[in-house]
Amino acid sequence: MTRRAVVTGGGTGIGRAIAHRLAADGDAVLIVGRRAAVLEETAAAINAEVGAERVSVEVADLTEPSDVGALADRLGSAGTVDILVNNVGGNPARDGAPGDLAGVADSYATIFRLNTITAVLATEALRPHLARPGGRVISISSIAGLRGPGAYGAAKAALHAWSAGIAMELAPEGITVNVVAPGFVPATEFWTDRLTDELHDTRVAQIPAGRPGTPDEVAAAVSYLAAPDAGWTTGQILQVNGGTLLGRG
Repeated sequence: MTRRAVVTGGGTGIGRAIAHRLAADGDAVLIVGRRAAVLEETAAAINAEVGAERVSVEVADLTEPSDVGALADRLGSAGTVDILVNNVGGNPARDGAPGDLAGVADSYATIFRLNTITAVLATEALRPHLARPGGRVISISSIAGLRGPGAYGAAKAALHAWSAGIAMELAPEGITVNVVAPGFVPATEFWTDRLTDELHDTRVAQIPAGRPGTPDEVAAAVSYLAAPDAGWTTGQILQVNGGTLLGRG
């Protein structure tokens, strides 16, 4: 039976790779995001590549509770959701200049809303519609949540703590909740406007495997956690970072 998957932030980068992998696995995939044109282009490209109309689109702002609630109502009316991938995230703001308390507060609130609250809202909204048993909730985090600085690292660490708690709640219902924490994956919008050659080389030098990761490698980890065979794996943080964390003192 075809499973239904929802991938938030599924238009570009890691989200796009996840949508492609799940569609290639035979799942019906709904990609959700704010930019309709980007989502439509991604869906058309993936459907052409897999040779079937498996990817569809919903436009919603996952930071807005009303948008998330409306999305859940539309999805729930069509049946259960087997896989939810919380991929929305990013680091659009800096931590604020020292002494600028209003700027610091705004920066932290923005980054927590984008990286933590989006996952909480999507999961809570779709919780009644998740398949029981067999549902999968997978959140995309970062190595920063394990050993990272500032608001972004704090937001991803909060995502880990929340995921552990919800994993305990949903385990008796046969639903698994896990996290994938990638390391340096430059082929994403996260790095578009900030990656210099020097920073690239510095990051790669920290990786024991000697190279950056790819969105497809993160997607492969998601595919495993989403599989029926992963039903006894829950509450875990799967690190996909080429061994980088081993070298961080």
